[in-house]
Amino acid sequence: MFRATLLGLMAALAWPQATASGLKIGVSTAGLSDVEQASRQALPSPGIAARAGVASPTRSPWIVASGWRITRTPGAKYRYDVPAGKATLAAAEAFAYGADAVLKIDPADAGGVETLLRFLEQLPAADLPPVADIAVIDDGSAITGEVMNLLARRNLLYAVVTAPSPRFRLNIAMGSGEYPASDAADPSAVALKIRRQLTDEQRTLRIYGSEVVIARVTGDGARVRLHLINYGGREIEGLRVRLRGAYATGVAYLPGAAGEPLRDYIVADGATEFSLPRLGVYATIDLKASR
Repeated sequence: MFRATLLGLMAALAWPQATASGLKIGVSTAGLSDVEQASRQALPSPGIAARAGVASPTRSPWIVASGWRITRTPGAKYRYDVPAGKATLAAAEAFAYGADAVLKIDPADAGGVETLLRFLEQLPAADLPPVADIAVIDDGSAITGEVMNLLARRNLLYAVVTAPSPRFRLNIAMGSGEYPASDAADPSAVALKIRRQLTDEQRTLRIYGSEVVIARVTGDGARVRLHLINYGGREIEGLRVRLRGAYATGVAYLPGAAGEPLRDYIVADGATEFSLPRLGVYATIDLKASR
């Protein structure tokens, strides 16, 4: 269930999931009480972060994203305090992961956020379960959280479990014989190891053309909804997506261009590929499985 409140000075927009897309937009002038604020987990401002000493043309950008935190604790309540230019991205992230979130925003971002909210309000309803390829056994440790973070940033879809699950071929438990505690010194290497064990052929999702797009996939076998979040701060052109499985039709919903057809649509070799001509902060893609 998605519920959020945006605080811009003394003004706020609030919406719990309802309508076609699961949104109900209202207006409030009340801020959060100290008790309410203390009850919510603070999330960092999303985007690309510069890291001293590691800047290089060959290095992947460091993405600050909180989808993994929301996936890890979906029932928690969250809050963002974002600077100017980040409110729309934070709102898109909260929506994509169904978070109960409060966003304190710069008044200059109110117009952009309102545009996004109006767009989200018009999305077709899609209450679908998350899709995952692997399971991560959560022991509550910081290192397991960092592995989740890196898996999410690499678009390796996982479910958080408390014990090994027979649903998944790979069950990741940090500190086990296969993933010893010594591996924790390099979480990035752990994420690469998991990708190789899964194999690219068995991945539900692959994205080509950008390293700053993180996806969330939900589906039930008959249909799939793909949330695409662009953390880069610039519009992306020519994004290519590959989904395992055969999907007969697909449509993209973007702010200002709802119902845009997907391009270069191919179904072959047990997978579906298509291109998105452009991607701003956020897009939703709905696909129906072939009969």
